[in-house]
Amino acid sequence: MSVAIEFFFDLSSPWTRLAFANIRPALEGLDYDLRWRPFLVGGVFNAVNPSVYESRKPENAAKLARSFGWLKQWAELAGVGMNFPSEHHPLKSVHAMRFCCALEDDQPALDRFASAAFDAYFTQGRNLDDPAELVAVADVCGLDGAALGALAISQPVKDRLRTNTEEAIERGAFGSPTIFVAGEHMYFGNDQLPLVRQKVAQLA
Repeated sequence: MSVAIEFFFDLSSPWTRLAFANIRPALEGLDYDLRWRPFLVGGVFNAVNPSVYESRKPENAAKLARSFGWLKQWAELAGVGMNFPSEHHPLKSVHAMRFCCALEDDQPALDRFASAAFDAYFTQGRNLDDPAELVAVADVCGLDGAALGALAISQPVKDRLRTNTEEAIERGAFGSPTIFVAGEHMYFGNDQLPLVRQKVAQLA
């Protein structure tokens, strides 16, 4: 039986960049249906996890530096670029996540766009708060960037991003990525992918 997996994500998160790259290899050989769910992690932090902002204060610089070092080792293990933090960190990701929401009903297109956007931000250091950069990323993916950009600022897409974010909060999310297996089993972060695999294997 194919097991449903929902992957709530925000393009601004370096740990999400890792999990996005790692989740399918982690589930190799299992029967699952993976759905990408764009949301706004800043909205989640504001609602249920404001301590994230405390962790970014100057007095925590040594801890952050250590964490960034581990992050780059995880990236090397995953085989993805991680030039982080960049001058654009922390990223205001609302424009980027609206682009993703505009593609949510076309999962293969969203997969391509998100992969290219992660690379643009974390490898190339581009500013994904700039809609022109997002249009360029979409064009590289074979999408109509201008049309996607126009759709991304429409009210239904704005409402969808808000609804996705509220849904994630209601279901217990406190950061990105948040992964749900079979609708009810929640996992958080790149390092819990072995637990995701274990649960999928139990339910398949």
